[in-house]
Amino acid sequence: MEKRILGNQGLEVSALGLGCMGLSFGYGPALDKQEAIALIRSAFEQGITFFDTAEAYGPALNEELLGEAIAPFSHQVQIATKFGFKEGKTALGMDSRPENIRAVAEASLIRLRRDSIDLYYQHRVDPSIPIEDVAGTIQDLIQEGKIKYWGLSEAGAQTIRRAHAVQPLTALQSEYSLWWREPEQQIIPLLEELGIGFVPFSPLGKGFLTGAITEDTKFDKTDFRNVVPRFTEENRKENQALVTLLTSIANEKNASPAQIALAWLLSQRPWIVPIPGTTKISRLRENIGATEVVLSKDDLSKIEQIASQIAIQGDRYPKDLQARVGK
Repeated sequence: MEKRILGNQGLEVSALGLGCMGLSFGYGPALDKQEAIALIRSAFEQGITFFDTAEAYGPALNEELLGEAIAPFSHQVQIATKFGFKEGKTALGMDSRPENIRAVAEASLIRLRRDSIDLYYQHRVDPSIPIEDVAGTIQDLIQEGKIKYWGLSEAGAQTIRRAHAVQPLTALQSEYSLWWREPEQQIIPLLEELGIGFVPFSPLGKGFLTGAITEDTKFDKTDFRNVVPRFTEENRKENQALVTLLTSIANEKNASPAQIALAWLLSQRPWIVPIPGTTKISRLRENIGATEVVLSKDDLSKIEQIASQIAIQGDRYPKDLQARVGK
């Protein structure tokens, strides 16, 4: 698989990463452990060398799972993980006190079975801790060899600038796709200016852009999409127009809607590295196949022209979760 460089510090990763959250958190019951390990190892065998996890995905369980799965080839892959929630639980709110950042890093290293973390994100901006203090703590951890690079997740433009001025950022991880294009307004131009890579999560619109979700789809009671306004039955029905667009392009390219959605993202900038997640080997292969799909200028223009006329219905987060982003 093609490699891409995130940021100006030289972090090289596969053009497509694997978001591991859904293996144990957020999208219903956790996948069987051995099945999850097999999926991660299959991803590596097919060229993925960039894996994304977090203390909060479990908590801790996801990192332990990933650490076990990559053990045979750990030195050949890059691991991104995250800190920033109290006790690793999203429901308890943020905690980016320097002592917590350090404690979480030490614990993550043990769970991941590694001597250093390749890319360490602040999971959400903690309004009670100056970002300069966070960046200073990260700087110390880099000097100690505990982490190699750092980044922010869902941060606003001013926070990115302030953090970058203390310790250069390698990547920003935020939601971005044809389903959610707000980063194009301020964030992508800023990242280009500062030389920071972009790692879009939910590049397939939390599964919606695959075409597998309709107004009739029923989610498991533990699936967080149940509380996402964009996923109400009415909004799912209205938003099918975007899937129709992707399907029409996919039919012309002998591809799937998901592959077109990912290929579109990959075509936006050479320093964008999407991290789609999945629990199915077949979907993994499909996602990886997106790296072989070539969209011409005409294709991109057609997508842009039609997509600009589609008004996506529903907020991407309920109000309490939306309050945590863009800080």
